[in-house]
Amino acid sequence: MEIKQYLKDQREIVEEQLKQVMPAAAGPFAEHMESMRYSLFVGGKRLRPILCLAGAEAVSPGIEPEVALPFACALECIHTYSLIHDDLPAMDDDDLRRGKPTNHTIYGEAAAILAGDGLLTYAFELLSRAGEEAALPAAARLAIIELIARGAGSTGMVGGQSLDMIYEGKQVDYETLKTIHRSKTGALITAAVLSGGMAAGASPEQEQALSSYGDNIGLAFQIVDDLLDVVSTTEELGKPAGSDEAAEKVTYPSLFGLDRSWSMAKEAVERAITALAGFDHHADPLRALATYIIERKN
Repeated sequence: MEIKQYLKDQREIVEEQLKQVMPAAAGPFAEHMESMRYSLFVGGKRLRPILCLAGAEAVSPGIEPEVALPFACALECIHTYSLIHDDLPAMDDDDLRRGKPTNHTIYGEAAAILAGDGLLTYAFELLSRAGEEAALPAAARLAIIELIARGAGSTGMVGGQSLDMIYEGKQVDYETLKTIHRSKTGALITAAVLSGGMAAGASPEQEQALSSYGDNIGLAFQIVDDLLDVVSTTEELGKPAGSDEAAEKVTYPSLFGLDRSWSMAKEAVERAITALAGFDHHADPLRALATYIIERKN
């Protein structure tokens, strides 16, 4: 399949839905909403919501996007909040994100923190209503909310980011490095593809396969992020290149070198595609997305 066209089409669906569900920058909270909307709509691949939609399609071919879209939008709000906070002076202290000034460089640090807080909490407002139109059973909705909360929380993305900072400038072993990467990046990616599958009524076997797929593409995604930070330019990345080395972060290239890191990313993608063996051609978008992850330039 043509992955670039697929990504474009799915991104447009997600963008339109985000525009519909996000509050306008008006009224007494206009400035706060403006800063939230700035980071949400400044650009981006929308990979997590697209994975959510692709996971639903793999399980239930022909399913209406509306079934998974609320979960997809919530995932993008969570991801965007994490980027706002990640860029703050107390964390990575970056001035560029997606080729544009970061939130705190425009609105100030306090407003940026609150914009991230607003997006995170609004994500769960969206999740609380998700599945209503599709008459998704309450038990299924709660299971998906728990999955996403866990993927985003203290043993998932947030925990991984915490470990990433704790181990700056320190020597770590391979198992610790995997834990950091699988938590700070992989956990929410796994939650994205699995939540789509669950919204579409995945069987336990399908859930296990989608979870394995998500875990491996999440790992591959972060390895490639590490590599691009070394081999790409700031213009190509849309954010400062070389920031990992400057912050003395533990990365795959720092532990294994460039060649072995590329090989490990490819091996993770191969495992992800193998995990989808029980799915038919309707899972081809997931297979193509796995390959796209190691071929992307930013």
